[in-house]
Amino acid sequence: MKFLIAIAATLVAAAPALASTPAELHALFADWRRFHNATVAGVPDYTPAANAARAAGLVQYQAKLKAIDTTGWAVADKVDRELVQAELNGLKFFLETLKPWERDPAWYASVWIAQSDTPAHEGPVHVAPIELWQYDFPLSKADAAKLAGELATIPPLLTQARGNLTGNAADIWNASSVSLVEQADALRDLQAKVKGNKPLEKATAGALAATESFIAWVKAEAPKKTGPSGVGIAAYDWFLKHVQLSPYTWSDEVAILKRELARAHSGLRLEENNHKALPALTSPASQAEWDAKSLKDIDHFIAFMDKTGVATIRPYMKPELVKRIGTWLPADKQNFFAIAQGRSPNSLFAHFYHWWDLAEMKERPNPSPIRREPLLYNIWLSRSEGNATAMEAMMLDAGLFDNEPRSREVVWIMQAQRAARGLASLYAQANQIDLKAAMAMQVGRTPNGWMSPDLPLLGFEQSLYLRFPGYGPSYITGKAQVERLFAELAEQEQAGLPGGTFSVKGFYDRFGDFGMIPLSLIRWQWLGATDEVTAMGITP
Repeated sequence: MKFLIAIAATLVAAAPALASTPAELHALFADWRRFHNATVAGVPDYTPAANAARAAGLVQYQAKLKAIDTTGWAVADKVDRELVQAELNGLKFFLETLKPWERDPAWYASVWIAQSDTPAHEGPVHVAPIELWQYDFPLSKADAAKLAGELATIPPLLTQARGNLTGNAADIWNASSVSLVEQADALRDLQAKVKGNKPLEKATAGALAATESFIAWVKAEAPKKTGPSGVGIAAYDWFLKHVQLSPYTWSDEVAILKRELARAHSGLRLEENNHKALPALTSPASQAEWDAKSLKDIDHFIAFMDKTGVATIRPYMKPELVKRIGTWLPADKQNFFAIAQGRSPNSLFAHFYHWWDLAEMKERPNPSPIRREPLLYNIWLSRSEGNATAMEAMMLDAGLFDNEPRSREVVWIMQAQRAARGLASLYAQANQIDLKAAMAMQVGRTPNGWMSPDLPLLGFEQSLYLRFPGYGPSYITGKAQVERLFAELAEQEQAGLPGGTFSVKGFYDRFGDFGMIPLSLIRWQWLGATDEVTAMGITP
């Protein structure tokens, strides 16, 4: 009942049913977000009654948005309207199809110890996560009280979860314990940091006890779960079109990833043949060597971009990469990305364009309030993951790796791994293979034995991609969209102009201006290309 009252309050405050200016769209968006993120005293409510209230409220917001007349609006404002529509569609998909509160015990994980390299957390996350990584220890009095209040929401949420989790998605259920165990471990670590603060000690102990009890319950219920976990092809296609605003279907993505996987394998073998007389790449044997090699590559990356005119060098670029150098591990503990970084740090640092995106969001907030904060339902996927993956391949073509020829091989392996895991996730979402087979496919089709079947990375990746449709393929399908945008802009700016006006630097300097939004919308706003959005049912 309290949740229904909270929902009703947001609807009473909602914008007028008819809007004719972007400012009124912004007001509707703000009310929508209040509605979407409502809790009961900080505790998210996903009971059947609360979800029925969400569904009823969603109908009202859909009607209000539909009533907005965008005639005469600038394209940028029309794009904003479609971003709001995509968020509404995201809630519809969650309510009607994905239903993580019913199918996925990991949905109820609350504690996050690290920042994601994407605009918001990857995959499905409830509306009140506890961002432990944002706290500085020892805590101030105010922060201690705030954290204690947040931790106090965990026991009632996990009690509620036992009544909500009626689904039968076996693979998702069985994989969920990893996230829940990570929460328990984080709370145990927190206990040592909060000794002496009695309210916080109590809240931490209560959250840990509730988490451990919930883990035991999830494991006890697991044998009863026998159903498929993928959403199926039809639902997957709907999600791509109406939430991710992707121009592709499941079948399109399968074709793209098959092509890219084959291209990456053939590119790798040709590079290996070309470099067979050169010594093999080696990985550092200590933290000091790891740091030195990474710093050397970062300096080369920044200097290369500056010298060749890839992009304007921003003050945050080098510091953001240096923060992510990470920890050296012995060979038997190195996962796929540690293997890559050890041999060619820039193969990973090129992907860390992610961190430049996040710094850009902070340093130069988008003028639109709709684009200023991360979009819900990972609607930023194609732009965020796609561009980071494209950066690896485009820097390969640009010459970044030519100073160490064998490092070019690492980039091809990175591309193959993204294609292999994404292709496996597509078959899993279609329920053509199960999670175990998807993991085996990723291991088997990643070159040179770099994808360990025994380290946690494999299970993390494939379970995430099963929990959230479209995530696994987005690295490669988003890359394809970035490359298309790049090529079309070059064609447009070169056509009929003596010498042309296109430059790589101009592309990257302008690319961030549109915000972390689907590439189909960037293409519409930047190039005036409406074919993709029209095919999605959007009226330009």
